Amino acid sequence: MIAPSFLVKNSLAALMLPPGFNLLLGLLVLVLWSRRPRFARGLLAANLATLWVFSTPVVSTALIGSLEPPPVSAAALAQVDAIVCLGGGTLFGALQNPDERDVNGTTAERVRYAARLTRSTGKPLAVTGGAAYQEATSEGELMARVLQQDYGIRPAWVESKAIDTRDNATFLARSMLPQYRRIALVSSAWHLPRAALVFRKAGFVVTLAPTSYQSRPPFSLLQLLPDAQSLSTSYWALHEWLGALWYQR
Repeated sequence: MIAPSFLVKNSLAALMLPPGFNLLLGLLVLVLWSRRPRFARGLLAANLATLWVFSTPVVSTALIGSLEPPPVSAAALAQVDAIVCLGGGTLFGALQNPDERDVNGTTAERVRYAARLTRSTGKPLAVTGGAAYQEATSEGELMARVLQQDYGIRPAWVESKAIDTRDNATFLARSMLPQYRRIALVSSAWHLPRAALVFRKAGFVVTLAPTSYQSRPPFSLLQLLPDAQSLSTSYWALHEWLGALWYQR
C-alpha cells in the first residue's frame, strides 16, 4: 500500500508541472473551443509554446544549472562532524536481489560519492529514506546494503521511515543532534538547495556536498529542438524551485 502523503504530494506535482500541466491546459482548450474560440486558440498556442520551451536542452540545462552549487572543498569537509546521504529513489523488479528491490541510478550516484567522502574524511555516515510502498524494503536499508556490499562501509545511522526531504531532516535530527550538528549533506547538485533549507530548519549546520551535475554540452542548433530528456530535466528543476518556495513559508 502506498503512503497517502507520498501519493498526494506526487499527484499534485504531476498536475502542476509539465507535461501534466500541459495536458490539463489542453483539456481546458477543448472545453473553451466552441464557447470562446479566439481565447482557446491563444491558449493552445501558449500551451504548445510552453511545452516546446521546456523540452529544449538550452532551457532545461539553464533551469537545472541555476540550482547547482559548486563542489565541496576539502577544507569545508574537515569542519563537519558527519556525512548525510539522501536517497533519490528505488527500483522494483530487481530480480538479482532476494527482495527484488535496489537503489535507482540517482541514489547509486549519491551513495558512491558519500562512500568516497566517508573514506577520505573518516567521518561517520548517515543514510536516510523510507518506503513509499509500506510493505517494501526502505530506501535507507537499500542504501546501507549497497554501502556494505559494494564499498565495505557500514553507516553509523540508517533512517528508514522518511517519505520526503522534510522527514529526512526531522528523523535524523532525533538521532544525530546535538552531538553531530555540522554535516556534509550529499545529494544531487540540483536537489541540495531545497534539502539544505529543511536540514537547517531542523537544527543542522549544513555544508553542501553536491554530486550528479547535469551535462552541459556545447551549444548547437540541436539544443533548440525538443526531446524527452530535456522535458524531464525541466520538470525536476521546476519541482525544486516550487519545493524551495514551499519550504520557505
